Amino acid sequence: MSWIDAMRSTWEAAVGLVFPPICQVCGGERAEPGEGYVCGRCRSRPGALRFVQPPYCERCGLPFEGEITTRFECANCRELNLAFSQARAAMVATPFLLEIIHRYKYQRALWFEPFLANLLIRQAATPIREGGWEALVPVPLFPVKRREREFNQAERLGAALAQATGLPLLTTVVRRVVPTRTQTQLNRQERADNMRGAFAPVAGEALKGRRVVLVDDVLTTGATTSACARALLKGGATEVAVWTLARGL
Repeated sequence: MSWIDAMRSTWEAAVGLVFPPICQVCGGERAEPGEGYVCGRCRSRPGALRFVQPPYCERCGLPFEGEITTRFECANCRELNLAFSQARAAMVATPFLLEIIHRYKYQRALWFEPFLANLLIRQAATPIREGGWEALVPVPLFPVKRREREFNQAERLGAALAQATGLPLLTTVVRRVVPTRTQTQLNRQERADNMRGAFAPVAGEALKGRRVVLVDDVLTTGATTSACARALLKGGATEVAVWTLARGL
């Protein structure tokens, strides 16, 4: 057993002393810490969890219904100046999944982390390992927001993915320099305007010549990840891809 596995076992044991092994979604079924306190019944609910499967846009990863047998780029991407080469997501952002992510981020429900991290790892680890990518970078929070939230969900999910892929997690190569408004109520153009100039590279050689994967929790229009990718390219990265846990439709 590695020291990371030992730490996880210790953490699960400690959490198990505080929380009973009950699903934190429905409150009626058994669920263990290693499952993120999400029971099998909730996971298997129709429409609760949807893995992103082809066909999807080759640029932003937006999934499409129906039979599409050729590679394609959606109309949304053709109209935008996206800085990342491709974006992929593990899951469709269903109401069920978004509720768990919201509680994880804003209510500090960290017991959901194994559940969320395992979904990301299941879909992302192999493509990242086989794609020749060299490092992972979590989308940073503005310092004030980081202090308020007490953690960065992208960094924590990125750490789990880094362990699964064996790639380094670079947490100090880009910073958020503008306290942007929340994106949730903004349209596509407003999101892009809101994120303009929001990130800046940190001086150093860590990014130079590297192909990196930017990690975040949810991708909707791609405005945030594109702005961050642009800063990474300015800092010396040769290519930036994106992997997120969930993809908004």
